[in-house]
Amino acid sequence: MTENPSIDPKKNSAYMVRNVKELKNSKGESLEAKPVFELCSCGGSNNKPFCDGTHRKIGFTSDKAEGRTPDKVDTYSGKDITIYDNRAVCTGAGFCWNNSPSVFDNQRKPWINPDVEDADKTAATIRLCPSGALSYQKGEEYYKDQDREPSITIVKNGPYNIIGGIELNDPQDSKPESLEHYSLCRCGVSKNKPFCDGSHKSNEFIDGKN
Repeated sequence: MTENPSIDPKKNSAYMVRNVKELKNSKGESLEAKPVFELCSCGGSNNKPFCDGTHRKIGFTSDKAEGRTPDKVDTYSGKDITIYDNRAVCTGAGFCWNNSPSVFDNQRKPWINPDVEDADKTAATIRLCPSGALSYQKGEEYYKDQDREPSITIVKNGPYNIIGGIELNDPQDSKPESLEHYSLCRCGVSKNKPFCDGSHKSNEFIDGKN
């Protein structure tokens, strides 16, 4: 019997990936995905995206850091749609404010206003969120997960975007906000490891290859 796809973030080490057949770089090119392989989590590998043991040399820690954004879901109730948001797992990818800037404005408080755009358009925007930070309730429809094949995509100078319900077995017992899609840190400096919190931007993480 074939085992389910899974990712095991090893303590102070790499992401151990099992039974994931699709691994793509930011150009959409397929990379070799063996039945078991290790992805770099410290950001220092010279063989990105794969681990080369650099984490041992640089004293990488996979622990969550103090001062991280609290892991909680905020609710923004509107007339036609209710939006749920967990800032702790947001990667800052920008699909929300780029596609629905009147609804999502991170320079405004509260930063989400669910009543200023057609609810269907807002829902379509939320479905673009790669990290699972955003979800919604619209009538009888509750959206949090999608139905997709398991896959890992490398974001240019950013995280690993995971889709398709790949099981995450974190030693810190971290659970994705969406079990179907989430984003894992690969720069090594997220305060909310194993999840990406957007720190690759301020850290100016560069991966010229992928």
